[in-house]
Amino acid sequence: MGSCDQVVGQGGPTALFTGGDYRKAMRSYAAAVTIISTGRPGDRTGLTATSVCSLSDDPPSLIACINRNASAHACVRSTGAFGVNVLRTVQVELANTFAGRRVIEREQRFTDEVRWISLVTGAPVLADALVGFDCELVGEYSHDTHSIFVGQIKAIKHGHDNDPLIYFDGAFHSIENI
Repeated sequence: MGSCDQVVGQGGPTALFTGGDYRKAMRSYAAAVTIISTGRPGDRTGLTATSVCSLSDDPPSLIACINRNASAHACVRSTGAFGVNVLRTVQVELANTFAGRRVIEREQRFTDEVRWISLVTGAPVLADALVGFDCELVGEYSHDTHSIFVGQIKAIKHGHDNDPLIYFDGAFHSIENI
């Protein structure tokens, strides 16, 4: 290990580190930025998330981790469906809106300037996302403050470019700028 490396929690499995240490470490984890969307017209909600990943290709499924206090949590449960929309670099403002960095809530986030469509499940899918996954909720696992939702993919909408929005070191980036 180099002289500049910092080890937190050294000393085996009982070593302690803080939540701040963990959050700092996770800032080094580059991830695609998504909007998890759910609900029906007039009662839609969603959030910006990086805690989404592939689970299986047979059947095609993914997992999405959502805080139980998020407005989308109860809506995913009640509708049994959600969209996972992988954002493009030009969609930073949309990511900020759904991250709660604007004073806009629930249905108001789904403005007329942004086109949302419905595929199979009825969940909102961003028409110009890099890729949109339309998911049926098929499993839920509780862990502390979050639920891990398992979505079986019922439809996929492919976008037109290849420039994903990435979250790294506490900010949004294009792949070229990381």
